[in-house]
Amino acid sequence: MNTTALSATRRARELADLRRRDTPLDLIVIGGGITGAGIALDAASRGLDVALLEAHDLAFGTSRWSSKLAHGGLRYLASGNVGIAHRSAVERGILLQRTAPHLVRPLAQVVPVHRDTSPLGAVLPGLGFVAGTVLTRLAGTGADRLPGARLVGPRRVTGLVPGVRRDGLCFGHVNWDCGLVDDARLVTAVARTAAGYGARIITRARVVEASGTRVTVRDESPVHDDDNAVTREFTLPARAVVSATGVWAGETAPEVSVRPSRGTHLVIDAAALGHPTGALTVAVPGEINRFCFAIPAGFGRLHVGLTDVDAPGPVPDVPESSDDEIDFLLDVINRALATALTRDDVLGTFAGLRPLVDTGDGAPTADLSREHAVLTSHNGLVTVTGGKLTEYRLMAEQAVDLVAERAGLAASPCRTADLPLVGAPGHAAGSDAAAPTPDGLLPASLVERYGQEAATVVAVSGLDRPLDPVAAGLDVTRAEFSFAVTHEGALTVDDVLDRRSRVGLVPADRAAAEPAAREAVALVSEL
Repeated sequence: MNTTALSATRRARELADLRRRDTPLDLIVIGGGITGAGIALDAASRGLDVALLEAHDLAFGTSRWSSKLAHGGLRYLASGNVGIAHRSAVERGILLQRTAPHLVRPLAQVVPVHRDTSPLGAVLPGLGFVAGTVLTRLAGTGADRLPGARLVGPRRVTGLVPGVRRDGLCFGHVNWDCGLVDDARLVTAVARTAAGYGARIITRARVVEASGTRVTVRDESPVHDDDNAVTREFTLPARAVVSATGVWAGETAPEVSVRPSRGTHLVIDAAALGHPTGALTVAVPGEINRFCFAIPAGFGRLHVGLTDVDAPGPVPDVPESSDDEIDFLLDVINRALATALTRDDVLGTFAGLRPLVDTGDGAPTADLSREHAVLTSHNGLVTVTGGKLTEYRLMAEQAVDLVAERAGLAASPCRTADLPLVGAPGHAAGSDAAAPTPDGLLPASLVERYGQEAATVVAVSGLDRPLDPVAAGLDVTRAEFSFAVTHEGALTVDDVLDRRSRVGLVPADRAAAEPAAREAVALVSEL
């Protein structure tokens, strides 16, 4: 296995090799989100010669703006889509039990029931949770990993979510799903694992033209030498090309129609709800399959979401939350709280665009299918879009199966269902292994984010005082910022703050940590 470390040095070397290449790669993947990274890993682990090209950075788009859940598709049972629900439960089990147990954790969903809750609202969540438990068991996840749904008394409800309204609290429904330590970190882990199998992971490489057998690439590296005689653009041949560009799918395949739906989240201090350990779940009034959540997150924060708003027009690089969405989320979640949240409690917001396949019937985005699609353009380009983050591995498997058959690629059977990602137990660290640091000396937060790589993060730090926080009050160490640059492919301050550490979700945290991020990025020049 090759090293899994991604760095500016490796990027430059592999980009130079691609420029000189005159024989086709087996597969080019366009897009460095979770789907593109998953396709690169699937193909590389089957023995194919693969390059992934991303216009910005890993997890730059939708893959960093999710609810940070690896969920079992419970919502889709309510709308009768058992297929998506079952697939989500199976893929969640794979992440939790085999491929990424260091990044996926059991999370209690709590639906409080008050005296003023409607009879339907008091019963339906429990029925859905029981159905979800059945689905979980059918998917092969046992009660030792995810307990079954249950009815609990007021004391247990307030124990999981201390900030819940206690006046008139009768009981609560509890269901167990899974939370992600971080969605962007999952993308990075998948991409690095793919690199360990020989995939070339090239960020800041924009595909300006694509067909099923070649792409034209423009190098947009922030450290590109403009005085160099090498042109920024070059053409790269391949036996197959797959676009996994999400809401930007129409840019490489104009005949593919994607209807973006914006999902907004609020970032709240967890103290406002008493530092809950469960995810408060509140039904959207008048809806049977839509809920808002207050989900425990890192740095003592909560993420309150989720909206589902049609987002027509040009696709922005960074979507913005609207005032109406912020007010909507506060209004729904406050229905279950003892002390109402206000705009002053909102430390930050983030919004993502779901790449929904356009059915052309004008239905509200909340009613559009979350099914994914694998489409082939007239020029042979294969596009994968739609779907859910939890199903990324299955989407990748189907895409590689398709292109391998059509292009006659000598690919071995898919193996990603049993392939541990970097940091997970069982992953072959190879040359990335470092002398272990006694567990007692490692911050718990470091182990939670890096799993079995935690000691390596500290041991290979290019910054001094590696265990010091990057800023007062943040449980992110200087070693993590260094590792982002030397091993996770970060090239800029934004890469470090917004996609490797997620400190940037709160503007005040971002400003405090920026000096340490600049210090880490300076390592690029030194390397």
